[in-house]
Amino acid sequence: MLSRVHSCALVGLEGAIVEVEVDTARGLPAMVIVGLPDAAVQESRERVQSALRNSGYVVPRRRVTINLAPAAVRKVGTMYDLPIAVGVLLASEQVRVGELDDALIIGELSLEGTLRHVRGALPIAAAARAKGFRRLFLPAEDAPQAALIPDIEVYPVHSLRELIAHLEGATEITPHPTIRLSSLPLGKAAVDFAEIKGQEHAKRALEVAAAGAHNVLMMGPPGAGKTLLARALPGILPRMTVDEALDVTRIYSVADLLPPDQPLITERPFRAPHHTISHAGLVGGGNVPHPGEVSLAHRGVLFLDELPEFSRRVLEVLRQPLEDKTVTISRAQGTITFPANFMLVAAMNPCPCGYYGDPVHVCTCSTGEIIRYRKRISGPLLDRIDLHLEVPRVEYEKLSDDRLGEPSEAIRERVEEARARQLKRLQPFGLHSNAEMGPGEIRQFCKLDETGQNILRQAMRQMGLSARGYHRVLKVARTIADLAGSERILSQHLAEALQYRPRLFEL
Repeated sequence: MLSRVHSCALVGLEGAIVEVEVDTARGLPAMVIVGLPDAAVQESRERVQSALRNSGYVVPRRRVTINLAPAAVRKVGTMYDLPIAVGVLLASEQVRVGELDDALIIGELSLEGTLRHVRGALPIAAAARAKGFRRLFLPAEDAPQAALIPDIEVYPVHSLRELIAHLEGATEITPHPTIRLSSLPLGKAAVDFAEIKGQEHAKRALEVAAAGAHNVLMMGPPGAGKTLLARALPGILPRMTVDEALDVTRIYSVADLLPPDQPLITERPFRAPHHTISHAGLVGGGNVPHPGEVSLAHRGVLFLDELPEFSRRVLEVLRQPLEDKTVTISRAQGTITFPANFMLVAAMNPCPCGYYGDPVHVCTCSTGEIIRYRKRISGPLLDRIDLHLEVPRVEYEKLSDDRLGEPSEAIRERVEEARARQLKRLQPFGLHSNAEMGPGEIRQFCKLDETGQNILRQAMRQMGLSARGYHRVLKVARTIADLAGSERILSQHLAEALQYRPRLFEL
């Protein structure tokens, strides 16, 4: 007898509906899985057979053929255990249930028949709703995540026997209530700006960066507060919209990085990979492409501490994501594109020993060593960073002062007001922040008066700005004007923007 059960595959960050066909026929007892399964799917034969026996059912003493259609889509993971088990029970006529055409089933089975967590519940639920399914059966642990998607009934299942009893009408599984995004608590940044002593210039620059989603490079001696400043940055970024939160959560769901008690990510992500990371770990990759750190930092901050210590090859792969806001990974099986719209925040010492230009410690590096150290970062990558900051040593008087600075919440309000102005101006072009503007938008919204043109003309000659550097100065100046509530870019806005582009290699 032939049976059909619907399940779902993950292709990148999207769900693709899979039809699990089970056929029983005369022949030597065997269970064969076809349809481009990977090793984990092939191993489901042993899990399914043990789960059936330990749940009180009989493993058919016939030839069982299981087809996962469409066969052109590679099936990866353990989420097909439950639909295969249900299909086997239907095909062997051990159970009789109602119509399943409107139901989608996923889940990994233990040997005793209980269900275990699977990854990607959120994109699977979204795909189920988009394809017209009304019911989704999945492990109880993953139900809160899937319940973020409205207009579909999410059934938390604990075991194979419980699911069969529900389908036969013997017992009822109560659907998980849809989770309203507004009811979820907001997270809290790791560091509040009020706790950071001194560094007023750096804090102002980070406010500008947050207001326009600009990239930042901080350079200063060890212990000056570069990492502390970077960790405080998410606290002043605008709160995520519902669409942004779902976008980020989908990535973490596919990467299987969502905490069990947190169905939705409500705070902007902050990723700080170690400098020994590979280029595949940074931008994504693998035989079955998975999201890298740049995608996990989507809508948030990617912090690269000790920037020159990263492999040059690793740093160079950042060029395309910084420009396109996406990462495209090509493999023999196909091409997958992951989102990568992040703010790059990098930190470095001025020299190998860390104390070049420090008023207290004597630098022990030669000029050649300093130049070689700084040239580990290529010019094209540096040109893609909008704000270059000097973060000097903090004096004792500021460190010992008990007074707190301006809190992150107050800075965030100004940043959100500036972002609102940008969104109103750029939304017709499909853009959200000044950092995303192209040459056309820059020409339209970053016009300078005669004084500003003279300042920028002189700066181009003295600082040797490239065409990209010229555009980035204008974008930063536009952000500073937005923070000030000005419709036009004034000379003081342009002057502040220019001070964030120093000569990095000047010794």
